[in-house]
Amino acid sequence: MASGPDTTSASPSGQAPEEQEAASTVPGDAPGSGGDPRPDEARVSDEGREGSAGVPTAESADTGTPEPPGRPGRFARLGALARREALRTALAALSGCALGLAFPPYGLWPLSLVAVAAFALLTRGRTARQGAWLGLAFGWPFFTLLLKWLHVVGWDAVIGLAFLQGLFVAVLGAALAVTSRLPAWPLWGACLWVCEEFLRDRIPFGGFPWGRLAFANTGSPFTPLAALGGAPLVTFAVALTGGLLAAVAVGAWRLRTAPRESRTYATAGGALVLAAAVTAAGFAVPVPTKADDTVQIAVVQGNVQQPGMDFLGRPMKILNNHVEATLDLAKRVKAGKEKQPDLVIWPENASDLDPYKYPEAGKRIDQAVKAVGVPVLVGALVDHPKKEGYVENQGIVWDPKKGPGASYTKQHPVPFGEYVPFRDQLSKVITRLQRVPRDFYPGDHTGVLQTGPARLGDVICFEVAYDEIPRDTVNDGARALVVQTNNATYGETGQPEQQLAMSKLRSVEHGRAIVTAAPSGISAIVEPDGTVRERTEEFTQDVITGTLPLRDGRTLADRVGAAPEWTLAIVGVLSCAGAWILGRRARRTGERPGGTDGTTQQEARQEEQHQ
Repeated sequence: MASGPDTTSASPSGQAPEEQEAASTVPGDAPGSGGDPRPDEARVSDEGREGSAGVPTAESADTGTPEPPGRPGRFARLGALARREALRTALAALSGCALGLAFPPYGLWPLSLVAVAAFALLTRGRTARQGAWLGLAFGWPFFTLLLKWLHVVGWDAVIGLAFLQGLFVAVLGAALAVTSRLPAWPLWGACLWVCEEFLRDRIPFGGFPWGRLAFANTGSPFTPLAALGGAPLVTFAVALTGGLLAAVAVGAWRLRTAPRESRTYATAGGALVLAAAVTAAGFAVPVPTKADDTVQIAVVQGNVQQPGMDFLGRPMKILNNHVEATLDLAKRVKAGKEKQPDLVIWPENASDLDPYKYPEAGKRIDQAVKAVGVPVLVGALVDHPKKEGYVENQGIVWDPKKGPGASYTKQHPVPFGEYVPFRDQLSKVITRLQRVPRDFYPGDHTGVLQTGPARLGDVICFEVAYDEIPRDTVNDGARALVVQTNNATYGETGQPEQQLAMSKLRSVEHGRAIVTAAPSGISAIVEPDGTVRERTEEFTQDVITGTLPLRDGRTLADRVGAAPEWTLAIVGVLSCAGAWILGRRARRTGERPGGTDGTTQQEARQEEQHQ
């Protein structure tokens, strides 16, 4: 069980009389919360021996000190703990699954509010350790459902990565529990959600930002807020609304026992009004969409031989698919069936051989580019020119007259997918890692590329999930963004839909049209307001043509950068520190730090009397 700062004494021997009185009415044991219905004296007797978090005390469980005669054994106490927490644990797991359904391919975004509210209620008034346990019970099922597309690699990978990500939510659960006694606790909870995503976005190995609340709300009233503060502000608004709904539920429960309590009416009513205001705030945000210029584009989806880990098939197969689709496009343009494009976009890994090293690959690309008569942005894997054994994931501007020119190298390779950390050690234990024969070498600059008449910003695959890469690309002058991606490994698993949702959010965040190009789908054109204008089906050969709007203006989110995220994350950390300080002060004075929803001590005592 995860640990965290506790707010009560670990054993009855160290409790002051006032602390014992407070312990007899555990904040989370309100009616309907799954608490122990026994008389206060019996609960203090048992729970005091187990510590304030309902776990064995340090003296008996950790140091091996002999237990008092007649006291239940350690496993018996753990069993009792499991029974007491079974209902909350089950509800936390159910809430985590509900959050998973808020994301594509299901896309039930209102469930993100329900899940956040439920999580806030489950951790309300609990100790840090109990909150951490509930956080893991919430986070592990959530990420298992969200990342089930990874089963192509193996279900052990799904369970393992989901558990790792769930540990971050366990820390979040502990923090929510600690701050739930503070005034304005929904506000601190929303900041803590941003803080949790801040950490997951960066550690370990550069982070894994999948599953951010913002990515479940790419078509909700909260989406326009991305233009002001990016994905972190959307997450904050969603979490704040969910926390406020939890506060409404707390007030409604209290009114059952104190129907004439005017303060409770005011608190619950104010929380409901504020939740509605935060939800509606997005409608007041102007989303810039007016184009400064346009270009005619074609997006080629050549398709692959088969989905899964072995999508590449035989050499040149994928490259030939894209060449043939481009040659067919050129024929239709010549016949007047299609408009002449100003540029053509191929996806990531469209060339499965290094066109610089293998002449046959370079000749096929050159044939297609000359046939269509305009520059083509080609995705290819290229051997590193200086570091033997390394490969670069590149987007190359291929001109019909000059041949290959400017290129962008992916800055953020995927750990264990495009490179293996601690390869020498881990590959001996996990033989599956040997399927990644070479490590990708990261690029060192943004992907702003002059592609024909358009200055495009290339972002490759998972890089669209990281805030800083698209933002830096726009700030460096990109007038539209291109996401070259290859989801053939995870085709028809829901992962392509999740990544397309990220493109929708980024388009609003940066006020840029986004082209997603994938060899097996989903390829799409997304307008600057997040609307998907055109898209392909998976595992079909197709070509999308259309007008791409180009913009020069920057959004407020581009200008302020990561400042909102840092600010909200720091506020979340400071709220935990404040709760810890108030808890220590309360233990010294023998008084409670406040009610379960941040009420005053007097109000907390009134609540206890009602209970």
